Amino acid sequence: MKAIEILKTDGRARRGTLLTGHGHIDTPVFMPVGTQGTVKAMTHKELWEMGVRMTLANAYHLYLRPGDEMIRRMGGIHEFSGWDGAMLTDSGGFQIFSLGVLREIKEEGVLFQSHIDGSRHFLTPEKMVKVQENIGADIAMCLDECVSYPSSYEYTSRSVDLTTDWARRCRAARSEEGSQKLFGIIQGGFYEDLRVKSAHELISMDFDGYAVGGLSVGEPKGLMWDMVDTVIDLLPPEKPRYMMGVGMPEDLLEGVKRGIDMFDCIIPTRLARNGTFFTPAGKMNIRNARFAEDKRPVVEGCSCYACRTYSRAYLRHLLMAHELTSFYLNTIHNVYFYMEFMGNLRRAIEAGTYDEFYRVFKRQYEGGEYDD
Repeated sequence: MKAIEILKTDGRARRGTLLTGHGHIDTPVFMPVGTQGTVKAMTHKELWEMGVRMTLANAYHLYLRPGDEMIRRMGGIHEFSGWDGAMLTDSGGFQIFSLGVLREIKEEGVLFQSHIDGSRHFLTPEKMVKVQENIGADIAMCLDECVSYPSSYEYTSRSVDLTTDWARRCRAARSEEGSQKLFGIIQGGFYEDLRVKSAHELISMDFDGYAVGGLSVGEPKGLMWDMVDTVIDLLPPEKPRYMMGVGMPEDLLEGVKRGIDMFDCIIPTRLARNGTFFTPAGKMNIRNARFAEDKRPVVEGCSCYACRTYSRAYLRHLLMAHELTSFYLNTIHNVYFYMEFMGNLRRAIEAGTYDEFYRVFKRQYEGGEYDD
């Protein structure tokens, strides 16, 4: 079954519908990150009311705790967590990469030490496919190796070969039963020829969709977009395109302009817990003393619960007093902002006015008063 229907294009920007076992998802879509099967400080009810229809969980973390076999016995991640929307699981390549000296990469798979209890595990591509099938997400990702920036050409080339081999093994190991889709992950570091090679090799395997991985690992933004531009026109137009781990508003704007359909990032929820709000005029750090007696909402006219109900001064007080309610209210605003932003992007594509929206938003956001 096909994974996406493209309904409208405006330049390279695509407005479509992602077809999943838990509903049709409007694209371009931003998936809030729920690493452990939950978006931090939020309930599923609130996510749904704000328009969230798809989240991301991490198979690496769920494998370690509570265990993929346990989740299978509980009926899969949707029944276990009570989430009625769609879900994608990242295979954990980036998390394993982040373990550094606690992991050893072999041709057969990855040997690593748990960050939770120090136990040792060996994960193969076949094992990660099985783990994600046990979890029961709508979209699973191939196991890949994410290289750091900078990395030598020789190392990156070997890494691409390894990622391609692992992708082939994932493809062979997947079950033909059920509706779960499997995406390949294009790697290649920051070498154009290796990115092209990786894209061609994965496309030949006919995955359900394709992700551009290994970005936002410390490289300059311009170099990141060069790598997206290198591969985006190679990707089959009838397949979903996913940019992994990238999610500042300005990045979503640029990615959609280039034809990306799917995004995820911890940024809106993590920054919320640190007291940073997203607004049309840039990021607002509520810790700033100038908000201590500010009676206005975070964003005038915003319909989220936090803005409808509380002042900047009160939200600042909650954060400075280390009240847990602060995490909750700040996250409500940031997730709501992202959902409204993505809706505006989709409407601009439908209207054929994406370039105008791009210019206006960028001018307002980058020239705003708060981003300090």
